[in-house]
Amino acid sequence: MVKLPPIPPERLPGLLAASPKAELHIHIEGSLEPEMIFALARRNGVALPYAGVEELRRAYAFTDLQSFLDIYYAGASVLLHEQDFYDMARAYLARAAGDNVVHAEIFFDPQTHTARGVAMEAVINGLYRACADARAEQGISASLILSFLRHLSEDDAFATLEQAMPLLDRIVGVGLDSSELGHPPEKFARVFARCRELGLHVVAHAGEEGPPAYIWGALDVLKAERIDHGVQAVHDPALMLRLAQERIPLTVCPLSNQKLCVFPDLSRHNLKQLLDAGLVATVNSDDPAYFGGYVNDNFTQTFAALPALTARDAWQLAGNSFEASFAAAADKRAWQHRLEECFARHAGRG
Repeated sequence: MVKLPPIPPERLPGLLAASPKAELHIHIEGSLEPEMIFALARRNGVALPYAGVEELRRAYAFTDLQSFLDIYYAGASVLLHEQDFYDMARAYLARAAGDNVVHAEIFFDPQTHTARGVAMEAVINGLYRACADARAEQGISASLILSFLRHLSEDDAFATLEQAMPLLDRIVGVGLDSSELGHPPEKFARVFARCRELGLHVVAHAGEEGPPAYIWGALDVLKAERIDHGVQAVHDPALMLRLAQERIPLTVCPLSNQKLCVFPDLSRHNLKQLLDAGLVATVNSDDPAYFGGYVNDNFTQTFAALPALTARDAWQLAGNSFEASFAAAADKRAWQHRLEECFARHAGRG
């Protein structure tokens, strides 16, 4: 175990904000702030069912995942052109860089857009160009993960993969998101097998609202390398043991879990339980424009709500995010070194 310098408790919030970290569970459409939604609506001549920014914000009173998705898809309707996707991603990456995110692996939902007649090339090229410019101008590394919508059919997912084939060099992997209950991972066994044949990384949302069985399915059928959310794993001791032994990361999203009523309150969140069980848990923002905070907000509010979380947990969470990423080993080592320097500074040594 790494010997950490002692961190005075009053320095912990500053340490959380300053620590380098990777964000591995961010839906780029979920970073679309109300102000940008209305700006893009004006630019593209899209009528919205809300009078203005404040009315839209007031609609963010979610009772479950589906009630969120209904508004999420309405917000995405303003995205029509490559420049829209570029602007959205640059705005997120600027916020992430300000939160000391050194690397982001960004989910995008092409079916949300292609179903409205938006070209796959507009979606991927806009996002990819934003990632390249953010790296050059802000030093943040970012890659893209194409997510299939699980409430649609596997045939639809195959059609989406076919559309993306000429652009596969611009993505690092595929994921599975949208309405979880009633749509087990097994529904997408064939398309994920094809993605693995193509050399793509594979991740999947499982165990947010769905049962531990969905996590087993994501691991055994889809061969997922990471589980997005996964908080329901605590209800299955055998699954917890497997996740710990095989070092399968969980991309946990505390504020999202609270906002969607997965937990009644952040003080009831099981992040500490996951860490104490030896799981490779990470902290992420999910859909920050809708859930009340970007990644640093998730760190600071969760640590404030769970006094049992310590500076060692902060170290572990940041280190886990590097380990769980699909970045190059040399980059992971460099980020870990920056983490060590950050802890030394906050201990008063640097």
